[in-house]
Amino acid sequence: MDTISLHAKHIVKHFGAVVALSDGTLRVDSGEVVALVGANGSGKSTLSKIITGVLSRDEGEIIYNGDSVQFTNPTAAQKAGITAVYQELSLVPILTVAENIWLAHEPVNNMGRIDDQEAQARTGELLKLFEGTFQDTLHPDAPVETLPPDEKQIVEILKAISRDPDILILDEATASLDGRQVDCLFRLIEEWKTQNMGLVFVSHRMDEIFKIADRAVVLRNGDTVGNVDIEETTEPEIVSLMVGHERGLGRIQRKESIQPESERIALNVEGLQTDVLHNVSFSVNEGELVGISGLRGQGQDELLHTLFGNRHFTGKIELFGETITPDHPRTVINKDMALIPGDRATQGVLMTRPILENLHLPNWRKYNFPLNIGKAIRDAKRITDKLNVVMKSLEAPVNSLSGGNAQKVVIGKWLLRDPNILLLDDPTKGVDVGTKAEFYNLLEELCAEGTTVLFYSSDDQELIDLAFRVFVMHDGTITEELSGDDVNKANLVSASMGAGVNNGAQK
Repeated sequence: MDTISLHAKHIVKHFGAVVALSDGTLRVDSGEVVALVGANGSGKSTLSKIITGVLSRDEGEIIYNGDSVQFTNPTAAQKAGITAVYQELSLVPILTVAENIWLAHEPVNNMGRIDDQEAQARTGELLKLFEGTFQDTLHPDAPVETLPPDEKQIVEILKAISRDPDILILDEATASLDGRQVDCLFRLIEEWKTQNMGLVFVSHRMDEIFKIADRAVVLRNGDTVGNVDIEETTEPEIVSLMVGHERGLGRIQRKESIQPESERIALNVEGLQTDVLHNVSFSVNEGELVGISGLRGQGQDELLHTLFGNRHFTGKIELFGETITPDHPRTVINKDMALIPGDRATQGVLMTRPILENLHLPNWRKYNFPLNIGKAIRDAKRITDKLNVVMKSLEAPVNSLSGGNAQKVVIGKWLLRDPNILLLDDPTKGVDVGTKAEFYNLLEELCAEGTTVLFYSSDDQELIDLAFRVFVMHDGTITEELSGDDVNKANLVSASMGAGVNNGAQK
């Protein structure tokens, strides 16, 4: 691979009256990793999509290997050697892994026909890059729709790599990966750097940025406001550039905020069994926030969806002392339980529908017939104000929002029902530090008001900061219950691997 250089200069992009980019500038050269950071809505994805031809720019210039270029579509950018892995996957669910990876650039034989055997063989070689980090169900013939989110993300990464890019943009590519998979990706990135690939790395996880990036380019409100060497900066300095002033991460201090005042048991589970879960038992008090940890795919998602009525099960579930059989989400919704799902695009909202419509998806019945639209609008405005949703209007579609603001809509539609029990499935995945701080403060308020929260997160530090108690899952069961000072990084990692923990270890 020859020496390459990409320089996006003073990029401007408007969406109607909304200014997505007013002065976006980014340079990446071969053999380096540039972290592109900024709050949700700062313009990171817009700039990435302009570079790769998904969006057109209004002003500015892109210099690629010394030439001024404008890619009119992603295919043109890919042919030039620039490809991307975006936060929202581009996979076709009904196609196989191999068919997805080679879609639109399939290997062909001497007759000019698609060579399926060659595609299978090449896919097998690509999968070896992540060998040991996924289940046996991930193979070239596997339909993508049958894969869990982390394995879909691996396929998306391999799809980009199959094009042998000179410039690779990874937009929140680690958000759906577990720790082993992230470590594997980082080893690959180091190898790609030695092959002169240039990489743009978008992540809201500061530890990842400081681990893998050489430089950080910071966007704020559509402007590039910083370009710093990682070895010469600190996390607080980058956060300060992102938010425009000195500001802490806004995390809840768990010893002060999370332990409930009430000893009343809100949720009690005994011997829960599904195809994935094995004899899961626990209880959570009213007003308590309890974390769920473990490597991805160990039953966390299954547990939350079982409680919400999306899975068949055996065992006992009690809400405030009443035994229930959640055979349908409607059953638990009527008992004031809510689930914030992990995949907002497919499970949380209707992306192309208005914000108002999404907020009231589970709530329209409370506005009677004929519909009291005035009250519905007032309630929607109240909750968007409370959550600080940045939007053009309630009539704007959800896909016009940044990722963090779209997630606020997912949360807002359930808060309108004032739930007693809130189930959260990795809700801050791909969300910036400012939005996280707002969300953490909201959880603190909800717990103080008596809401019970069961919170799965793929971010160990998030659980350390939020939860006084954490259930660690491994192979579909709760293998450890940590509390107090035992909720620390070493114990969470050890328990997630099925090993013992060091009770009383220091954080």
